[in-house]
Amino acid sequence: MNILFVQPRVLRGLNILGRATINISGTPYMSIQQLVAATPNKHSIELIDERFDKIDFEKKYDLVAIMKCYTMYAFRAYEIADKFRKKGIPVIIGGWHPTAFPDEAKQHADSVLIGEQEGIWLTILKDVEKKQPKSFYKAEKYLEAENIPPHQSNIKISPFPTGRLEVGRGCPQDCEFCMTPVMHGTDYRLRPIDTVIEEIKTIKQKTILITEPSITLDPEYAKKLFKEMKPLNKKFFCFGHTDVLNKDEELLKLSAEAGCLAWWIDFESFSQETLNSLGKKTNKIEEYASAINKIHSYGISVIGTLIFGLDTDTLEVFNETRKALKNLEIDALEVNIVCPLPGTPLFEKLDKQGRILTKDWPKYDDFNIVFQPKNMTPEELWIKSHEVAKEFYSYPDYLKRIIRGLKLNFSSFLYILSQNYFERRYYKTK
Repeated sequence: MNILFVQPRVLRGLNILGRATINISGTPYMSIQQLVAATPNKHSIELIDERFDKIDFEKKYDLVAIMKCYTMYAFRAYEIADKFRKKGIPVIIGGWHPTAFPDEAKQHADSVLIGEQEGIWLTILKDVEKKQPKSFYKAEKYLEAENIPPHQSNIKISPFPTGRLEVGRGCPQDCEFCMTPVMHGTDYRLRPIDTVIEEIKTIKQKTILITEPSITLDPEYAKKLFKEMKPLNKKFFCFGHTDVLNKDEELLKLSAEAGCLAWWIDFESFSQETLNSLGKKTNKIEEYASAINKIHSYGISVIGTLIFGLDTDTLEVFNETRKALKNLEIDALEVNIVCPLPGTPLFEKLDKQGRILTKDWPKYDDFNIVFQPKNMTPEELWIKSHEVAKEFYSYPDYLKRIIRGLKLNFSSFLYILSQNYFERRYYKTK
């Protein structure tokens, strides 16, 4: 069969000039490459990423697969699917949003794939070849770690400055706003290290993003991986939790030797009440400063993320956050407004309470406010969140971070410089 894989563009919201330059346009979509890798060689494959390429709707295909469908891409995915189906070409849609709303997605597709994709992909292809596709597909169980496919390195896609690497799936944290447990479960499944190392060798980019929710969920695995990565001469970013990073200096040392440029830390909040409500036992506010200092001592930068708008947040949280940020040497920061993604416990709770303000899916992007906050107006949440970001990226503080970054290794400094530039540019436009 001649199969087209499509990554839809965002209809509106995120723009290429803001944080999208690094966080979205800077890396390929891992799941599409993995699905391509799981496709038998007898099939002809084409991949279109709408961030860079246009779809030729006149071209003939035997199957169109739109498999990385986030909520904010859903309407565009439906547009694409409708156009191909009018020409009699079967379409399958999968991803986070179709998993949450399979009946909605089915109105625009011949088949909907619910949940993890690779384990049932061969069955789908056989059904399409027989012209007997089912309306809905769902794997009976999650993939075993050793069966998680690597990315496909030889597919023709637009060049990216950073590669992606998945070493495992699932997250035991089970935060109510996160889709990871919904899609991949709460068991943390880690791929065999020798398999991961062989995949890294095929990644052409010098720099890699390790996509796990937190590789520190299994510190011993992380240490073994970093030891094996050291001879490969790669640079990488990864996610971690402060409880481990604050106490395990062997892990920090090995990550630095392996080429770590930055630890991304989901601080989430500077309110312990909020962290407790999330069940984030890995986050203790009193450990934040110590963890940051220890990471810096190994020449590695710290990129933080915050979330505002949870039910425990009052207007006072913004002042508390500004004070805390003044005392912490975080090298770059993403300030997000909580997004109740369909399929998550948070969306279900707010929907039952009548607090979902819109189901205009392109607005579900972490920047628009799509729900009624508990202790403030939507306008107050938006204004106060952006005030925190603008103050963090004020010119004096921006320069301080750049100068401070010179104390780290040169590659980490360059990363801090670029991250601050694009984040500051984004918030200046808001």
